[in-house]
Amino acid sequence: MDIKLTVDNVHALSSGTSTRGTLKLTTFHIIFSAPVPTPPLKDSPSTSLEASTSSLEASKQKPQPPAPPAIRYRESWITYPIIAHCTFRPTPPTSGVPSSIRIRCRDFNIVCFNFSDDKQAREVFEFIRSRTCRLTSIEKLYAFSYVPARQEKDLCGWDLYDTRAEFRRQGISEKLSDKGWRISTINKDYAFSPTYPALLVVPSKISDNVLKYAGQFRSRARIPALTYYHPITQCSITRSSQPLVGVRNNRSIQDERLVSACFYKSTAVFNSDNATGSSDNIDFPEGGDTMIVSYDGTTSAVTDHPPAPDRDNDWANEADDGSDDKPGSRVVGARRDNLIVDARPAINSLAMQVVGKGSENMDHYKSATKVFLSIDNIHVMRDSLNKVIEAVKDADISPLPPNQDLLAKSGWLRHIRGILTGSQTIARQVGVSAAHVLIHCSDGWDRTSQLSALSQIMLDPYFRTIDGFIVLVEKDWLSFGHMFQQRSGYLNSEKWFVTQNDAMAGTKIDPGESDGRNFDNAVASARRFFKKSLSQDKDDSDGDGAAATGDDASNDKQTGPVEEGQATRPKEISPVFHQFLDATYQLLRQHPTRFEFNERFLRRLLYHLYSCQYGTFLYNNERQRLDAKVHEKTSSVWDYFLSRRAEFLNPKYDSSIDANDRQADRLLFPKLEEIRWWHQAFNRTDQDMNAPLHAAAAAAERSANYQAAAMTSVAAGPATVVITPGGDESAVGYAGTGTRNSPSISPRRGASPIPPLPSQPPSFQTSQSAAAELETTTSSTVAAPNASIARSMLATPVESNIASFNRSSSASEPSALAALRDGFAGLGLGQKVGGVLGSLSAVGSNSFGIGGGSNNGGAAASNDRGTGSGSGSSTSNISGREALFGVPEPESSAADDSGSGGGVFDSFVGGSGSRRSKASSRSSGEQELRDM
Repeated sequence: MDIKLTVDNVHALSSGTSTRGTLKLTTFHIIFSAPVPTPPLKDSPSTSLEASTSSLEASKQKPQPPAPPAIRYRESWITYPIIAHCTFRPTPPTSGVPSSIRIRCRDFNIVCFNFSDDKQAREVFEFIRSRTCRLTSIEKLYAFSYVPARQEKDLCGWDLYDTRAEFRRQGISEKLSDKGWRISTINKDYAFSPTYPALLVVPSKISDNVLKYAGQFRSRARIPALTYYHPITQCSITRSSQPLVGVRNNRSIQDERLVSACFYKSTAVFNSDNATGSSDNIDFPEGGDTMIVSYDGTTSAVTDHPPAPDRDNDWANEADDGSDDKPGSRVVGARRDNLIVDARPAINSLAMQVVGKGSENMDHYKSATKVFLSIDNIHVMRDSLNKVIEAVKDADISPLPPNQDLLAKSGWLRHIRGILTGSQTIARQVGVSAAHVLIHCSDGWDRTSQLSALSQIMLDPYFRTIDGFIVLVEKDWLSFGHMFQQRSGYLNSEKWFVTQNDAMAGTKIDPGESDGRNFDNAVASARRFFKKSLSQDKDDSDGDGAAATGDDASNDKQTGPVEEGQATRPKEISPVFHQFLDATYQLLRQHPTRFEFNERFLRRLLYHLYSCQYGTFLYNNERQRLDAKVHEKTSSVWDYFLSRRAEFLNPKYDSSIDANDRQADRLLFPKLEEIRWWHQAFNRTDQDMNAPLHAAAAAAERSANYQAAAMTSVAAGPATVVITPGGDESAVGYAGTGTRNSPSISPRRGASPIPPLPSQPPSFQTSQSAAAELETTTSSTVAAPNASIARSMLATPVESNIASFNRSSSASEPSALAALRDGFAGLGLGQKVGGVLGSLSAVGSNSFGIGGGSNNGGAAASNDRGTGSGSGSSTSNISGREALFGVPEPESSAADDSGSGGGVFDSFVGGSGSRRSKASSRSSGEQELRDM
């Protein structure tokens, strides 16, 4: 280890913990060495005799000091390419405040080094910058100088993936029966498509000559090529780049023949008159060519005609018209089962037509349907991750949890959900619906790789093993040309190294201390910050798939000219592979027994993506790695994992689950409602990142269990009818739930009963009539009423029900009606309920003297307002308003027998202003009960 610079007495701050140690800078690493705290030595127990003997000997001999324990040191290593941002804060020597260097790494480790000597701090900062962003070539990275550990020397990770062997495993080989596919060597020298692998699997019926012409119609000649062939359904996943349609709607007969050949076997099925779609595939509506599938899997049609009824299945539920208003959460497609999957939003593909690219014109691809997954581009994903970083950026000075509001606003989990939803769509089409799928985005190396790899993990248990996952990354990411170097920026950028002078420096940051700078410096800093932000906003581009210009790296101060194509372009950096690993983590977390590897396997793979310790992820495609001879000059990252295989095994893995040949047992799909933060990747605890999500999920589960328990209790008991002692049928309910709170059949025709929560107050559906609410006597259980009985109950004359009122009435009856009024008023059922009760009140007051006294012989009231009494009794003057609502009658209304003073209110509830007869009141009450 060649140490270039050593600084003692450096104060390191991370996760709110302070440590003093020595900082060492080597050619490829930052090393911080600090002593490990040792616990104090404990005295061994001794008896009183031994203690007295030792005391006597100690008095005769000279006391010896105890031997100090050996000091152990702990070293923390940071490789230069993993640095994502570095801030230097110098301070004047006379200030007495240490200068600091704050480093944020791409594995989300954040550390701050404080130096007592400003000169040493500046020297360290310049050295780190020179070894990070001022390299002139990829070959100066650590991978070309790394000497593998002893346990890694006997392994050769470069030989793990072989194109012919992998497709032979899938059932495609020259020595096997023809499955409709062949291995083409049209790109063996990478002249046909420099970003594609040397060996391409294409339809057997398509010659290389047709492929050459078809390549002219695809961006970068990335023609549709096979990446996965399902051994059970015999359907394929192919991938390509976008077609060069342009504003003139160009077409290519050769490309159309190639795509049709990829869908050949299912084309005959869909041309058959007896073809029927599977209930588990995408529910393509009849009468239109557009479909919306939200990130939770729900579908809805967007057509000029009424959509066909949705089929019941376990993942495509009823239409959700609101999903069209959710940006970035839509899948748009049409009727047939074969899919051409465009991962971009539809508007982005239309915008690309202006520059001569675009998406397929489906008038020329009759054997398939096109869907848009609306997955956002690399710029949106980069901004999303930056917002997550903003939420966790204070991890060095504070052990507190991240800002949950910023985490929610980042949209990171929404993007992960969208990627998993699109992958699930592809996997279901191939594994359940037995249909072919062609995937592309813009150039076919970012979102296409995510969707292709994740859908294969869902389909094939082999890719859920360590060896299979390695093959999957080699095939769909490295071989098919994901631009790891351009998306990761291994040579870094000068823009990531910032010196904060005067206003931004002068104070040491310690846990619990405030950053007390004067007001003038704060204002000056804010001005510079906003000025810089505005200038950056002008430079940013948000085109889908548009290549960044060379201006991104033109301002970087390099020690020498950077080799062509190797300079870092900040606008082209995006966490595409990180999102793939995050989505894989979601599947692993939800299905822990289905994966051979553990979470640490994914996390260490993310680390080595940026460490540049191995040559696996260097350069942008297979051709560049071959020209750089990385197989000869560097080690494979798979040597690291295979030599430590035991560390990455999942103890919960059960290989017998996927050993069954039944297709249903091999499939694995995400639970979209259970997506959580990959907290280990962000160096946080599960409680820090996921506490609100866990709380929301627990609340939803309790609510669902509560509703299920209520439904179960409702379904368990037989229906009952509450009968008063006089024989009146007053309410319909369910046995075992009580009369007041029992669900009942709604008096409205065609309405279904709504079971209430047991602890809630009775609603209109749970309290069928005023008699049920006022009933204080016992009830008996009878047979469940059918429709005819219910109609006969509604047709029962009002007098019989009123008789029930009368027999169970008492001097406290007005207060009981008031209680009933309060219950209905709280439910806010509107005027119809008020009208019904008003009619009942009017009938009772006019016919049976409700309002006081007793009714001896059922004599009629002595006046139209229902304030009379039975024979021999004097009563108070109570109107319909006061009986039902407890509101006294206005004096003007009481003096006016013509009803004009009562107004609309008294007419509505049957008060003094109502001149209706007993027959009209009875008819109105019965009719309104029927209509509700």
